[in-house]
Amino acid sequence: MNSGVVYALTAYVIWGLFPLYFKALEQVPSLQILAHRMAWSLLFVALLLAVLKRWSWMRLLREQPALLARFALSAVLLSSNWGIYIWAVNSNHVVDASLGYYINPLVNVALGSVLLHERLRGLQWVALAIAAAGVTVMAIEVGHVPWISLSLALTFGSYALLRKTAPLGALEGLAVETAVLFPLAVAYLFWLSTQGMNAFASADLSTRWLLVAAGPVTTIPLLLFAAGARRMSMTLLGVLQYITPTLQLALGVWLYHEPFAAAKMIGFGLVWVGLAVFLLDGLRAAWGRPATTLPSLDDGVVARPKL
Repeated sequence: MNSGVVYALTAYVIWGLFPLYFKALEQVPSLQILAHRMAWSLLFVALLLAVLKRWSWMRLLREQPALLARFALSAVLLSSNWGIYIWAVNSNHVVDASLGYYINPLVNVALGSVLLHERLRGLQWVALAIAAAGVTVMAIEVGHVPWISLSLALTFGSYALLRKTAPLGALEGLAVETAVLFPLAVAYLFWLSTQGMNAFASADLSTRWLLVAAGPVTTIPLLLFAAGARRMSMTLLGVLQYITPTLQLALGVWLYHEPFAAAKMIGFGLVWVGLAVFLLDGLRAAWGRPATTLPSLDDGVVARPKL
């Protein structure tokens, strides 16, 4: 098996098993888990950058201060996505979270059309319409829009759009984003300590280690994804991305026994049909290009890391 496939497959499986990690921390308030993820991610990323001696990118930030503002915005989107996901998992909404990552590629295309004025092909419009019908069915069933799914898809879609033209790599970009978030996280955790509400202080040793592990748990799959993307076709990478929400859906339904009523099954079914049309169109577009040309984000076959 191609080493790139192994790297990418491992990354997507790790992301797909994230509910297991966050469920192990469900006794810790979601906002505190988020703060620890912000803080320990920066420390782990900084350690990796020090080992790899990759600091030249900091000169680019000094030369282009506007870049820092862009990464500050992407940090807000990323932390919002993280926070919603953590809360969803620990509030028994793993199935809803999985839907967010199923529809994320479709949201990427929709955002590209609206904000970047990218033209959609006919089948892409069909895919969006079918998926929207699926979301509507689920909204009617529960009596409100599936805000968890849509929020996850929109925050990550907006994040991917913002990072699409960013001149920094995945690891360097994450370093800047977590550096922006770090002071807020530390200030919040310090305030909790003064109020006697810091879960880390009262937690057992295993829970403390799990919170510290938020750094490598966040960073390692990102590095595996980047390594895989460099060694395999983007078309195959785009197909593999659906491993993540599929694993999350399986965990939500079979391990955590979350409700999956008929209306939700119909809604998911429509979303899957929409994704099949979307993927077919993306593959057809990719195969129609010369071999040296990689597909673009709006083709529906370029995967983005699920942070």
